[in-house]
Amino acid sequence: MITADADRGIPVGVLTGRTALITGAAHGIGEAIALAYADAGAWLVLLDRDAGARLDSVRDACTALGVEAVSIAADVSDQGQLERAYAEGRAALGAIDVVVNNAGILSEHTVTGMPTELWDEMIAVNLRSVFLSCRIALPSMLEGGFGRIINISSQLGQRGGPGFAHYAAAKAGVIGFTKSLARELGDSGVTANCIAPGPIDTGIGGGSLSPEWSRSLMAGLPMKRSGHAREVAPTAVLLASEPGGNIYTGQTLTPNSGDVMQ
Repeated sequence: MITADADRGIPVGVLTGRTALITGAAHGIGEAIALAYADAGAWLVLLDRDAGARLDSVRDACTALGVEAVSIAADVSDQGQLERAYAEGRAALGAIDVVVNNAGILSEHTVTGMPTELWDEMIAVNLRSVFLSCRIALPSMLEGGFGRIINISSQLGQRGGPGFAHYAAAKAGVIGFTKSLARELGDSGVTANCIAPGPIDTGIGGGSLSPEWSRSLMAGLPMKRSGHAREVAPTAVLLASEPGGNIYTGQTLTPNSGDVMQ
């Protein structure tokens, strides 16, 4: 059973009246953002392809904080499933004001031996899904004159890493897509921003990452430690809030233990 952290430092009520859709909400950063948004008063549409007891537990932890929340199974790389999930979320909770495109996969493989299928899967889940989600979400946001698009990238999309060309390419694509989208949205009242975390202990690699790479990465961090998902969540609250998020658009905020300095 997931329990809410009693002190996440989230301003009470800052997202009251807003409904947020979060992809990849069953684990890690998505779970932490869901709980932080619930703390802040947002209603929640929680998506994950690994639906079931884990996603339902996140939903229950959010509703225990006094908000409405629904959990929906969906593979975000599948257009039909994503469209269905949005429709179910809107039917349950109304218009969606905030979208956090967090769902992602991670694996380690050199370019020379990488199967094309692995490349295609990485782009589909980590980049194509962001485009699909934004395209579905934006018409109603633009009609209402308010919206917050928050896309989760990675520090590897800014600096690259050996063995992670496919992942870095997808995450760099998220940053470029978000900047372009922000310029398209202009003064519509809808903003688009990225969060590019550094190494976060989420288990996203499923134990497939080499110990050598992990040790090398930790040694190079100025803070000498990976982050926690709950330390990323307040950035997502800021970007979703009003007026806190009003001036941010096309930006990439980087909670990354000093791995990338801007």
